[in-house]
Amino acid sequence: MTDAHSQALLNEVAALPALPGVYRYFDAQGAVLYVGKAINLKKRVSSYFQKDHGGTRIGHMVGKIVRMETTVVRSEAEALLLENNLIKTLNPKYNILFRDDKSYPYLKMTAPARGADKVKAPADRNDGAATPGAPIGSDFSRVSYYRGAVEKRHQYFGPYPSAWSVKEAILLMQKVFRLRTCEDAVFNNRTRPCLLYQIKRCSAPCVGHISAQDYAQDVARGQRFLRGDAQEVMRELEGRMMAHADRLEFEQAAELRNQAAALSNVLHQQSVDNVSDRDVDILAVKVQGGRACVNLAMVRGGRHLGDRPYFPVHVDEAVALARDDDESGEGAESIEVQVLEAFVAQHYIDVAVPPSLVTSEPVSKKLLRALAERTGTRVSAQHQPREQRRVWLEMAQTNAGLQLARLLAEEGSQQARTRALADALDLAPDSLEDLRIECFDISHTAGESTQASCVVFHHHKMQSAEYRRFNIEGITPGDDYAAMRQVLERRYGKLAQVLQAAQASGEPTTVSGRLPDLVLVDGGRGQVSMAREVFEQLGLNLSLIVGVEKGEGRKVGLEELVFADGRDKVYLGHDSAALMLVAQIRDEAHRFAITGMRAQRAKVRLSGGKLEEIAGIGPKRRARLLQRFGGVRGVALASVEDIASVEGISRELAEDIYCALH
Repeated sequence: MTDAHSQALLNEVAALPALPGVYRYFDAQGAVLYVGKAINLKKRVSSYFQKDHGGTRIGHMVGKIVRMETTVVRSEAEALLLENNLIKTLNPKYNILFRDDKSYPYLKMTAPARGADKVKAPADRNDGAATPGAPIGSDFSRVSYYRGAVEKRHQYFGPYPSAWSVKEAILLMQKVFRLRTCEDAVFNNRTRPCLLYQIKRCSAPCVGHISAQDYAQDVARGQRFLRGDAQEVMRELEGRMMAHADRLEFEQAAELRNQAAALSNVLHQQSVDNVSDRDVDILAVKVQGGRACVNLAMVRGGRHLGDRPYFPVHVDEAVALARDDDESGEGAESIEVQVLEAFVAQHYIDVAVPPSLVTSEPVSKKLLRALAERTGTRVSAQHQPREQRRVWLEMAQTNAGLQLARLLAEEGSQQARTRALADALDLAPDSLEDLRIECFDISHTAGESTQASCVVFHHHKMQSAEYRRFNIEGITPGDDYAAMRQVLERRYGKLAQVLQAAQASGEPTTVSGRLPDLVLVDGGRGQVSMAREVFEQLGLNLSLIVGVEKGEGRKVGLEELVFADGRDKVYLGHDSAALMLVAQIRDEAHRFAITGMRAQRAKVRLSGGKLEEIAGIGPKRRARLLQRFGGVRGVALASVEDIASVEGISRELAEDIYCALH
């Protein structure tokens, strides 16, 4: 094995210290092959190059190693955490990898402004203006859906496994505690209660229907409920209700009775509820057909919030490597344990770990100690639970099996589509897994905010992390051909130079310097001709370009493929698996272009300059509007009547402004 490696690399291995640390292996193209940890770097790394691994997967990996990097750490716990940080960052081929998902959503409660309890609302606000002493949004906590970095001054509850579960919690806050969800711009310009007040989902603090003190008490109850103190909140409501009844204050008692009834109904509907378990994560793993699924269910404040599946990649490679490379000598752990421990180590790097984990497989004490060192709190794991926790785990295991079965069915169908398209177009990739398709589409509204999209299909699925949008400028508005020319030149111009330089020098190109196997353009002969001109200019292969031309009557399933290299048009058939894949990629490019164009258009229309573009709006009127509504977004949220109440704005001009911003 050592004959295949340079003497410099072997010398570097021989000089390694007998200390704990993390090592990284790289191939000739600079790609990361493997990230590992070791209690003894010298002993572990040397074993790769001294043993004869034969034709095993670890043998194939070691044969590709041309460079190595190591980092010495103080303890095994530090090595474990650094290893998984690097796995998430470097995406090595031979490690089990859980790709980063979108950040978890939270329920956010804004902190009221200082002195909110002293605000007194006027009895009448017919003028719609924010008069001195009137309620303002910052004085009353708002409940909202939130993703992103948290701020210390606000309250955040979660994380929640899905956007749906957050919205359910917000609806609960409206039903039981009648907390507001409107933005400050809307709150500050209300002249009468909105529909939510009428259907008893808001207490209308915007127009003084509840005092700041009473509203703050509702907010506090809502927070305690979300933290798991539901029974305490219920007892408090019942006690206050009886106190009002004893004082013959029947109207206030009735309000509290209704609130207690709503809370009781919610608690009754919570089929999974356990006050003793406040914050728990339930982890179940299922492995089948070379794929794995980890199902994560969340319990927060004693309430089961739902679950989310995670599907790691490189499972086969990592498991085979672990089987051949067992440092303990006791035999490699089961594949389920390896997958589960990889998830725990990688997932809780960026997400707060709860004090209790319930797992379908045992988790090593070393890993738990490492998590505890990082978080500063004790973390326990239980893999053979009883009672309620057992019910939770069985639910998670069932869902893991269902999600994995769905994935395998989808992947089988997608691989069949990939194979059908490769056969139909005589594509010859090294493997179907490596077949790469890029698709382009142009979107605009009457020439406004023109954007081009590029979506990528690779490894039998859409690779959203590789999507790109291009703002198209310097063309005649509405000229789709010029837009297509510009996006193809920008996408492939530098790549063509890299390929030509590599060809001239005889050096191999990196993965990032590779052309796709197929370039789809959404359009017929006109767009294909434009793409042909660009590829001829760049010296690229014309056979890569295929246009997706609408069929007769623009009906779905009648599309024909147009080729840039002169081949005749091809109709694959409405029930063709190849056409289904082409339509899937084309539709995704269209969706991505449309959403980008709409976002760009909204940004332009809601910019400060857009107000001045409206006939009759000069600097003074613009300043008055922005001052009244707190910004252009506030103007956009205002009604025609609210806009017309601003000094110098007539009813007709208010209607023009409203139409321009909508």
